[in-house]
This record gives sequence, structure tokens and C-alpha cells, in this order.
Amino acid sequence: MPGYPQDILQNRSVVKHGNYAVITPQGRVINVVPGIEDCQMTILATPKMGASFVQLIGQLGANAKTTLAYGAKPHEEAFIYLLDGEAELKVTVGGESRVLKQGGYAYAPPGAGIGFENSNHQAGRILLYKQRYVEHPAGLKPYTVFGSVHDIEWADYDGMANVHIKDLLPIEQNFDMNMHILSFDPGASHNIIETHVQEHGAYVYEGQGCYLLDENWYLIKEEDFIWFGPYCKQASYAVGRGPFTYIYSKDCHRDVEI
Repeated sequence: MPGYPQDILQNRSVVKHGNYAVITPQGRVINVVPGIEDCQMTILATPKMGASFVQLIGQLGANAKTTLAYGAKPHEEAFIYLLDGEAELKVTVGGESRVLKQGGYAYAPPGAGIGFENSNHQAGRILLYKQRYVEHPAGLKPYTVFGSVHDIEWADYDGMANVHIKDLLPIEQNFDMNMHILSFDPGASHNIIETHVQEHGAYVYEGQGCYLLDENWYLIKEEDFIWFGPYCKQASYAVGRGPFTYIYSKDCHRDVEI
């Protein structure tokens, strides 16, 4: 990014405030996030575009660490995912710590917050996420979760053998959100054009696909981030010779207040 441009300025990003957005790598900038040191953070989604959550991606430096727990306000729940690299990330939620490698993740219930430290000083990237927790009407409470995608078996998505999903959090009403990994084999697609109240934030880390967002189709590539607002029409199919895979968030298990 620094220095003079090497070509004609271009950017595939599209932002339809309150509806959807595609944030591509070309236009990203580094943001200062208080409490996070030696980590180049980019803020991908916020309420300023219409999302009800905040999502960031960060490049870990050798001495990356938090000095303030992330997402630690009483109404905030948070999630961290070690996207790639050789880093071994010591993650602390409340009083519990685990060392995460690539594919590792942690969920922090409301008020607990997430702390981390690059324990082996190697390169890596993280996704950070937080949203406002919605209480369960019967008082069920979420709890701390540590895990790795490598310990989860693929399941068929909506009964389709060529679309695969991993649920990273328990499918329980204690949780008002989940994180999933969805992967399409070459040529596979959604089975319907979805229209639903849930919103998503999706980070594409493998392959490419064509995605319908509202009334428009977009070519989506590896390293793109997509925000889907509530009731935005959405569907995709994989193109190319390899899988089309992304990690995405979803709000769930709650009624809508009026």
C-alpha cells in the first residue's frame, strides 16, 4: 500500500449502506485500535455501514498483543479466529488461556473479553468480531468456547453433498450467534435465493464464486469480505477449479423485539 501507485487506481469494493457491502483488499487501510499492539488492524464492518456487529482483520507482528481485552464491555460478546500463518497465539478469555494455531478460535461471553499474545513471534492473521448480546427470555447464558476447525467434521449443507458446513459454536439457545465455515465444490451453489432476517459477515479465504446481493451478481474472490444486511437477497455458486470457502457469522436463536 505505501508509496506511489503501480497502475491505474482501481477497487472492486461496493458499499450499499444499510443493504450489503463487498470490501476487497485493494482499498483497505490500517486502523489504530486502542488496546491492540504490534498488529495491523483493518476494520471491515461496523454499524456505520449498517451492520449490527464489528469485524476486523489483523496482521500479527512478532510482538502482537492486547493490553486491553477486546469486546469486554458488559453487553459485548466476542470471537477470534486464527486465519492463517505459523503464529501460536495465546488467547485468554476470562481466566482461561489456550494457545491457538491456524484454524483455532475462541468465543468470549458477554463482558469476558478476549486477550491475546503472539507467543512464538511468527507471522499470522486474525479475524476479530464483536456484537451486542441479546438475552435469552428464559435466562440461558452462553459460555466460553475454545476450538479448532480441524477438529470438526464437515456436514452436508441443506442436504447437498457438494456444499459443506462446519458449525464452530454449539447449536444451543444459550448462544445468540454462531460462526460457520461454508465450502462449495466447483460448480456447487445454494439451493435457493435466501431472504432472511439474519445478517452475515463473510470472509473468503479460498477460491472464487459469483454472489447475488440484492439484484446484482458480483464476482467474489479470495480475501474479499462480504456484509449481508437483513433481507438482502443472497445466493452464490462456485466458479473455477477449486472450492469456494468462507467463514461467516450469523445471529440466531432469538425473537425480534418490537
